[in-house]
Amino acid sequence: MAGTDRTKADLAASLGAGPAIILVEPQLAENVGSVARAMANFALAELRVVRGRAQADGEKARVFAAGAHHVIDAARHFERVEDALADLTLVFATTARERGQAKPVDAPAEAAARMVAEHAAGGRVGIMFGRERTGLENDEISLSQRVVTFPVNPAYASLNLAQAVLLVGYEHFKAATGGAAPFEMPTRARPGTHAELVALFAHLEGELEDGGFFRSPDKRASMVRNIRNMIHRMEPTIQDLRTLHGIVAALVEGRPGPEGRGRTVLKPVKDAGDPV
Repeated sequence: MAGTDRTKADLAASLGAGPAIILVEPQLAENVGSVARAMANFALAELRVVRGRAQADGEKARVFAAGAHHVIDAARHFERVEDALADLTLVFATTARERGQAKPVDAPAEAAARMVAEHAAGGRVGIMFGRERTGLENDEISLSQRVVTFPVNPAYASLNLAQAVLLVGYEHFKAATGGAAPFEMPTRARPGTHAELVALFAHLEGELEDGGFFRSPDKRASMVRNIRNMIHRMEPTIQDLRTLHGIVAALVEGRPGPEGRGRTVLKPVKDAGDPV
């Protein structure tokens, strides 16, 4: 359950009704639980099970749900596919192979965009997933308006049931939320000013000079430019500059030890004058 944070708001409520996930005759409780987990990952809450051979609310399902018990507890059970689809206005059937039916076919991202648009227009969407071994039957696919399939290796197109739900859930979540990353690299300090950068250059270059780093006078100017450009590419913050000052000072002072503190000579790097 790494990454689960019970203190954070569940986006399922704020996103509104996502597509209903309809499992037709799932055979393994482990797969139902894994589906519930995948649904919770992407704020999907409505699970419908048609003639489930697996105990969708059994202990195995709960273990594999990894905490997504709310999805399992709210699952609805049906004896007929038609009843599970009755209140939906747009139904997708998932299949890994062409079935000879004249139906529009979408990749997951295209299907997700249609789902969001259908929700915005006041409709209800469902996605049917078939049996673990054989998938959906042709008659069941015929009940859907569209087909969604996954761009996978044609030589090995079989997906685990939860994997298929995860892919659809991920694309729907991206389409519904704009696809922004959930967090960014934190900014801990302001950028260094030009004067602060020049101060670091002076400190570093002075100590390198004293340590014998610039062995070739002819290459000194190009080596200095390369060092400065390398630091510029870092876009250092004031904290980065302070850390670099500290690193240079520690190298110059040397390490404490049995023989006391001695000056460390900064060794030159071979071909340091080459462009970087």
